[in-house]
Amino acid sequence: MRLISILNQCYHFPGFVYVSARLNKCSKSIEVEVRERSNSKGKCSICMKPAATYDHQTVRRFEFVPFWGFMVFLLYRMRRVSCPQCGVKIEAVPWGCGKHQMTTAYVLFLAHWAKKLSWKETAQSFCTSWDKVCQAVEVVAWGLEHRTLGPIQAIGVDEVAYGKGHKYLTLVYQIDAHCTRLLWVGKERTVKTFEEFFDMIGADLSGKIEFVCSDMWKPYLRVIRERCVNALNILDRFHIVAKLNDAVNDVRSAKSATTYSPVSSSWPASVSAPVPGSSKTGRVSLAGVKSSGKKICNW
Repeated sequence: MRLISILNQCYHFPGFVYVSARLNKCSKSIEVEVRERSNSKGKCSICMKPAATYDHQTVRRFEFVPFWGFMVFLLYRMRRVSCPQCGVKIEAVPWGCGKHQMTTAYVLFLAHWAKKLSWKETAQSFCTSWDKVCQAVEVVAWGLEHRTLGPIQAIGVDEVAYGKGHKYLTLVYQIDAHCTRLLWVGKERTVKTFEEFFDMIGADLSGKIEFVCSDMWKPYLRVIRERCVNALNILDRFHIVAKLNDAVNDVRSAKSATTYSPVSSSWPASVSAPVPGSSKTGRVSLAGVKSSGKKICNW
């Protein structure tokens, strides 16, 4: 599989195309050329609305996640767009933010490893500098401090299985009409896990939630009942239909056990009917009738 194919699978950006990848032997790095898709419009970096292209800047290098020990750079000629509202502005690209030379994926990659290793060891392991690791951590920390959680009108909670065995993650989403996003991820699917989400957002935001979508997992139902006292709990259709089918099957099984015999699904074990070929009336077994080759009824 080529590197371009891997990038398209992992980091595909609508409106942009990976053209080629080459190895720069001098800098011992991989350079991936990126261009805009034909007839696509860039987005204004101020209002984030599409606008016509004004001109192109010189090639800019964005540092990407290392691959096989090689540094990876995305090469792209930034466009200036003619925005009707903001004027001529540089475009916003989905893999970067502002004037940062590192891609968002690489910032998150370094910040993740900086939690496990020291900043110096992280820099040495991935052939970068201590300053870049520090910058990545600061960007993530700033984003966490300035994120806006509320107001939240509707949330959805569900679990996903990962790894081998019964290992689960609890995922909480905001599903408002104007905003759909992942709010929180916690380990396991217990009462304690789900309560950590409400501890994070606080009692004020919890009390303003109007709708909660969930399955019928009892720990989730308990926490929703205790923490979202003003919310309407909406159960997902799949579990409601599954419970309904189980109830119908239970009634059907109970009815079959009292009405039908295991010998036949449509005949009792014995019936009171006239004996074929005789004027006497008595109890006749089905086995005897079947062995005689005659029928009790003609339907």
